[in-house]
Amino acid sequence: LRLEEIHRFPNGPVEVMGNLFWDVLKLFEEIKEALRISARKFGDVQSIGLDTWGVDFGLLGRGDVLLGNPYHYRDRRTDGMMEEAFKRVPRREIFERTGIQFMQLNTLYQLLAMAVEGSPILEMAETLLMMPDLFNFWLTGVKVSEFSIATTTQFYNPRARSWATDLLERMGLPTHILPEIVPSGTVLGGLLPYIRDDVGLKSTQVIAPTCHDTASAVAAVPARGKDWLYISSGTWSLMGVEIEEPIINEKSLGMNFTNEGGYGGSIRFLKNIMGLWLVQESRRTWARAGEDHSYPELTEMAAGAQPFKAFVDPDHRAFLPPGDMPARIREFCL
Repeated sequence: LRLEEIHRFPNGPVEVMGNLFWDVLKLFEEIKEALRISARKFGDVQSIGLDTWGVDFGLLGRGDVLLGNPYHYRDRRTDGMMEEAFKRVPRREIFERTGIQFMQLNTLYQLLAMAVEGSPILEMAETLLMMPDLFNFWLTGVKVSEFSIATTTQFYNPRARSWATDLLERMGLPTHILPEIVPSGTVLGGLLPYIRDDVGLKSTQVIAPTCHDTASAVAAVPARGKDWLYISSGTWSLMGVEIEEPIINEKSLGMNFTNEGGYGGSIRFLKNIMGLWLVQESRRTWARAGEDHSYPELTEMAAGAQPFKAFVDPDHRAFLPPGDMPARIREFCL
């Protein structure tokens, strides 16, 4: 197996009128550009597969039209939505049904925020597609949800292996918008004709791998047997194990662990921890001020700083949204 990076592009939130969105059309164009480069470089490509971050989604209306830009999970519309959810269904019951850790960015609270706001988009929606499912639909015309990405919503039941429609109904949320769930590795089919003509790939098949990026990372861990754990570090750091059945009990609820899907129907029992987000946002803030430091430079500066001068809780709510992170860290320390 040989790995080769052929196309890299930036991705980040776009703020419009106080809300955060993903530039989804730009991302799709970058996906097509990667396919064009592949066609020029390799001629024929047998198959492609993609993964993305979890929890975010697009809503399709009549005629499969995308209804608005998909929101970014750090958008503030989910502030207070966990508390609202617990009024409708007790916290313990939500965990019993889904086994997913409680984070206000979860799809469940994003949908609830739309319902509380009386969003006309939610009323018009006919299909909910998670981010990789949306890209796969635009590539193939097939509307399904891959198993691993579906589990990040906090309305998938890992015991019943199906959507937790009863939970959504009790929350007052629509269930008719949920697509069929397919296993990791499902062959979705060929590229749509307009994509084939655009990128120059004629016989390429699109596969739904583990479409959640962490699930793909865990599937690639070079470990054998069962006596191992993983740490996957990026914007978030994920630490956990791969098991056959979910662990849903008082202890896992109390410690706020999560049970997400993995390759072959496995369960990734893990803890979601703040990763490099504070560093990434600080770097963006400094770059806007004209101080564009590389990550090696930041690492060297950190190594030379006075140790244990202050302690910062990276999981504090103040650090969740994007913005002037150095200022927030200073305020936190004060």
